[in-house]
Amino acid sequence: MTATPPPLDIEQMRASARDVTALLRALANEDRLLLLCQMTQGEKSVGELEAQLDIRQPTLSQQLGVLRAEGIVTTRRDGKRIFYGVADPKVLALLVALYTLYCPEPQD
Repeated sequence: MTATPPPLDIEQMRASARDVTALLRALANEDRLLLLCQMTQGEKSVGELEAQLDIRQPTLSQQLGVLRAEGIVTTRRDGKRIFYGVADPKVLALLVALYTLYCPEPQD
């Protein structure tokens, strides 16, 4: 016997759809997606992100600003360095799922 799924709450879906589309718009930029993928490994400083991804400072600052404005990343200052991390566990789970789907382990 199969369980009947609960009825859909259209208003809840509408509110969630707004949130998800805003997130997907932010992810729909190659530089921002690469930045977030690096942050799945833990907090990264601006210098680390620049070196790992070869994204120049003006572009890096602009894209990190978009991610901050959307609330997708958190920041932490340590002296003169600023560290960035993924703010929401749901975003982290989505990034891990995307990595699993699109960056599979190489086959021997």
